Amino acid sequence: MNKNFKFWVCFSLCYIASILVGFVSISEAQVNPAEARILLQLQKYLEYPESLKSWQQWTDFCYQPPSPSVIVVCSNGHITELTVIGNRTSPSQTSNPLSGGKFAVSQQTLSEKFSLDSLFTVITKLTALKKLSLVSLGIWGNLPAKISRFHTLEVLNVSANFIYGEIPSQISSMKSLRSIVLSDNLLSGNVPDLSSLQVLQELDLSNNKLGPDFPSLGSNVVSIILRNNSLRSQIPSDIKTFNQLQRFDASSNNLIGPVPGSMLSLPALWYLNLAENQLTGELPKSTTCGKRLWFVDISRNLLVGQLPSCVGSESGKYRKVLSVWNCLSGSRFQHPAKFCQRQALAVIPPPKKKNSVHDQENSGIKFGLIFGIIGGTLLLAGTVVSLIWLIYKTKSRDAEYLNKYDKSTRPSPVVDSKYGPKSMRMPTLGLPSYQSFTLQELEEATNNFDSVNLVAEGSQGQIYRGLLQGGSAILVRCIKVKEKHSSKALKQQLEVISQLRHQNLVCVLGHCVVTYKERHQGSTIFVVFEHVTNGSLREHLTDWRRKDRLKWPQRMTISMGIARGVHFLHTGIVPGVFGNELSIKNILLDESLTPKVSNYRIPLPYKVDTPNGQHAANPDKDDVYQVGVILLELLTGRQITSETQVNELKQELERSLAESASALQHAIDLSMRGTYAYQSIKTAVELAINCLCNDPSRRPPMEDVVWHLQYSIQAQQTWTSSGNLALNSGNLGLHK
Repeated sequence: MNKNFKFWVCFSLCYIASILVGFVSISEAQVNPAEARILLQLQKYLEYPESLKSWQQWTDFCYQPPSPSVIVVCSNGHITELTVIGNRTSPSQTSNPLSGGKFAVSQQTLSEKFSLDSLFTVITKLTALKKLSLVSLGIWGNLPAKISRFHTLEVLNVSANFIYGEIPSQISSMKSLRSIVLSDNLLSGNVPDLSSLQVLQELDLSNNKLGPDFPSLGSNVVSIILRNNSLRSQIPSDIKTFNQLQRFDASSNNLIGPVPGSMLSLPALWYLNLAENQLTGELPKSTTCGKRLWFVDISRNLLVGQLPSCVGSESGKYRKVLSVWNCLSGSRFQHPAKFCQRQALAVIPPPKKKNSVHDQENSGIKFGLIFGIIGGTLLLAGTVVSLIWLIYKTKSRDAEYLNKYDKSTRPSPVVDSKYGPKSMRMPTLGLPSYQSFTLQELEEATNNFDSVNLVAEGSQGQIYRGLLQGGSAILVRCIKVKEKHSSKALKQQLEVISQLRHQNLVCVLGHCVVTYKERHQGSTIFVVFEHVTNGSLREHLTDWRRKDRLKWPQRMTISMGIARGVHFLHTGIVPGVFGNELSIKNILLDESLTPKVSNYRIPLPYKVDTPNGQHAANPDKDDVYQVGVILLELLTGRQITSETQVNELKQELERSLAESASALQHAIDLSMRGTYAYQSIKTAVELAINCLCNDPSRRPPMEDVVWHLQYSIQAQQTWTSSGNLALNSGNLGLHK
């Protein structure tokens, strides 16, 4: 009797415990019904975008397969992260949506029935939401004040929409905000005082119509992006207290006054862009630069005097500095000093007088009228003088350009334009047309190949950073070819270069060929590339703010892009390009996180060969190995700096793969936990191991790499419930 009694007691306790465990697991894994209904309402308010077409009443939102366009993250039955990215065109890529000062609904916006106020009324009911991203969805209207109901929100991103009007002042009460991204909208007016947001680290308000006052911010901010707005004020002096500021971009505004010298010495600042403003004055010669500062653009302003040494000619080895079209002495491509003096008079606002209201109004009208007449006269005269000066300088520069190579001490080059293929348009890839450049264009873009703009120097020549007249950032690679090389062969190789155009390669924009009269001098070919400035894949993985965006679906998409780019190099042109300098540092990401392979080999006969002679036994399999290393770092999230680390991580993955699913999951980057299907991650791990095989002949060709990455993506997409995380360790038949 005692035994039976004990048995039933144990059985009952176990049964109750199982129910409780099941209840806890369900409550943690599944979103509560109320929030599920909110998501379905969101789908309706957004007018059923393509990215949400799979959402149904029975959808388990917490276990939806995350993708680059949709992310839902749950915790304890509540939604904590919601990301929806559409495919509608943003205002900066469409014709003016403000017709006659009024907003007009178009094909790129949601319909006239849409209500931004109603949308936020629904979303603010997600009381545990920490991250909200609604991007490129055609949202339009005034940003409602009820946005302040997001008491727990840390990241707000509603960029690339059609939101107009002023930013509501209530946003300053959202004390948890770490990131505000409202870029590429139609916002106007002054930015509310955000100095009370002490944890705010990222502010991106670019491509709007905000101004005229400069925003008031807390000193803990890390990134400030305000480019292409209507700011017309001075840079605040308290910027010197922003000791954590790393990136500052206020280009393409109407900022006035001096550049604070203390700004260059901020200890964490590495990127400073103040181009295309109306900044005046002189940078003090005693100005010092912070050790991390490596990029400065102060071009197209009204600055005078001489640059301090830390951003002048002595800075070439340490940082890149662009300073063209100011009135700086000792620098190339500058306006005459009088130009900046006249323009500065036109941009200085009239002084405020402490008189009665009536006196102020009368004096203001009189002063404005007089100032307008004088300013208009000076501006007209200045324009005429500038045109005359520009014509004179252009002719002088052309004459100098034609004569400077006639000196007996230097070879005489002839810019051979006959090698330039016709412009190639690839609208399906959205790539710019290919063109032939003149040597003069490239000299102007790079400040005559100034050492300040030297980015790198290696086996494939020197690489310079430049800026074209239209404002496009470029990289110019200078390659000296062997002296004995027929023009026919050179033409054929240039045609191959013109085909190196793929959405996952840093795009070749064109070239310039310079041949010298003396045959022993050979030729120099200048290959012009687009300049991708959003950072490398390594930088995104090591910066916690950027890494937070790189969950497994994003990393899979990036891996596929890299593989397609390398596969194109191998098979997309004839002959293929192998033995490329592939590394995670040479994978650049644009603003949409599209990967672009840089530093790939240019198929030309160099005067200086690589240390290995560029004749490796298996150059295609060497590329596959390097793709495996990149995959390894994406999977583990660990920074790889040596061959020893590659072998150690590879062995760790092999052991984990053979041991169990849980062991493998512990070997994967913890920041991706909960965002991947086991079968998807397992496929990628096996692929990385095969790519890193010591025997090159056993490594898969790039075609197989692309195929298995596609398989991994499909496995991720079909992951609709936790049951798909079963320990399925069957052989996937990868190349071995």
